[in-house]
Amino acid sequence: MNAPVLSVVRTCGVLLAAIIVMAAAGCGGPKNVPTGITEADKFLFETGTEALNNQRWFTARQYFTRLVDNYPQSPYRPDAKLGIADTYLGEGTSETLLRATGEFQEFLNYFPTHRRADYAQYKLGYVHYSRMRGPARDQTETRAAIAEWEVFVERYPNSELMPEVRAKLREARDRLATSEYQVGLFYYKQGWYPAAVDRFKDLLAEDPLYTQRDAVFYYLGESLLKANAAAEALPYFDRLVREFETSDYLLRAKTRLDELKSKVAASEATPSPAADTTSR
Repeated sequence: MNAPVLSVVRTCGVLLAAIIVMAAAGCGGPKNVPTGITEADKFLFETGTEALNNQRWFTARQYFTRLVDNYPQSPYRPDAKLGIADTYLGEGTSETLLRATGEFQEFLNYFPTHRRADYAQYKLGYVHYSRMRGPARDQTETRAAIAEWEVFVERYPNSELMPEVRAKLREARDRLATSEYQVGLFYYKQGWYPAAVDRFKDLLAEDPLYTQRDAVFYYLGESLLKANAAAEALPYFDRLVREFETSDYLLRAKTRLDELKSKVAASEATPSPAADTTSR
């Protein structure tokens, strides 16, 4: 090999080696615990936590894993276990979210009475929440999030996380209810009124606090009207008017309500054929 070519090869080799060293340094893997550190487990936990806060998921996981594997009696071990789960959740890929689910569930199995068990249960629901799909798509993850947070509400009534859980639980329930509402609305638009009535009624039975139930009241009332069940429709228009000060359906519901009440009044004022007799 001639000298110029050999020089280029050597230069490339040096550059490649430098890149490898820089990449390894960039990974920020856990170094040996510095000499003189008396609480190695604490050092690993605090260093891992710093990496976690800086969203260096892989590096943080290395520190936490080293603590969990090598210091079984450490008071930091449960928190490090949660830290591992948080790194998987932070990465947010399909694979790491599955791993996060397993880690949070494993924490609850090992440390069911730990002071941060409520956090693990909350995050278990949050993993499913982060994978929820739009109302028109499959709602398996939505149902899973709801199930985990219902467990949270039952087990940890005094948790500081309760307000956040309740807010996200309402959001998840709304997502599921909206999915059901859209099916009912499809039936209504297709003229399948009995099917629409059944779907809307089931929705209200399952989630009576659905945020957009004003729309359900309106289209349920309309479906009943078109199915020749005016008397049954009236209470749903009435509920819409009573429960909502503002709604896109409010004016139409009031109009329907007035119409139905007028018909009922006219019907009551009209004497029946049996009563319409003349003395002879």
